Amino acid sequence: MPQLLHLDSSADLHNSVSRAVTAHFSDVWHSIGPDHSVIYRDLHRDALPHLPTSALHWAPHLRTTDEVAPPEAEALQKELIDEVVSADVVVIGAPMYNWSVPSTLKAWIDYIHVPGITVPFDAPTRPLEGKNVVVVSSRGNQYGPGTPDEGADHTVPQLQQVLGTALGMQVHVVLADLTLASRVPAMNPLIPQAEASLDAARSAVGDLAATLGRGLG
Repeated sequence: MPQLLHLDSSADLHNSVSRAVTAHFSDVWHSIGPDHSVIYRDLHRDALPHLPTSALHWAPHLRTTDEVAPPEAEALQKELIDEVVSADVVVIGAPMYNWSVPSTLKAWIDYIHVPGITVPFDAPTRPLEGKNVVVVSSRGNQYGPGTPDEGADHTVPQLQQVLGTALGMQVHVVLADLTLASRVPAMNPLIPQAEASLDAARSAVGDLAATLGRGLG
């Protein structure tokens, strides 16, 4: 049974662009067939606690003698890792917050990025290698080549580094730009571009959900 892990991290529960786009991905995934299941985790509504100890940065056999992790924290880490390992595809809503990722998403990353378990250290441990992950990043402005703020987006590069380079996942990035155009008066002239960007993002995730989902059917 093909399984999708759907993660949202936006604090906006009513007008979030990233939530709308990831929901479209999930809807298309569901529409492929009744066997296409979804595990949903809302990292804002059900926020993960920050790591209680640096011991959780390491696999148990790599910890020093004074690094002890609370059993409940280890159980949560195992649950989160098992969740992403068991998924065939992952879709992540990752809005840009202050040029980086929401703290709720960063907490999830801290639990699943573990040398000796999900990242190679003393052995070739890379259970997520090759797994497709779709990152939906909504941004209030524009950060592409040639724009005044080119290079100021530290959301997408961070996720490409962690999910792709470190964990070995196949990262697909879908961007929705100018999400503040209708809220900031000075940006109102950019509303048509914002709408076009959102339409393109919805189309892109629809195509990805259909392609990745049908490839598993």
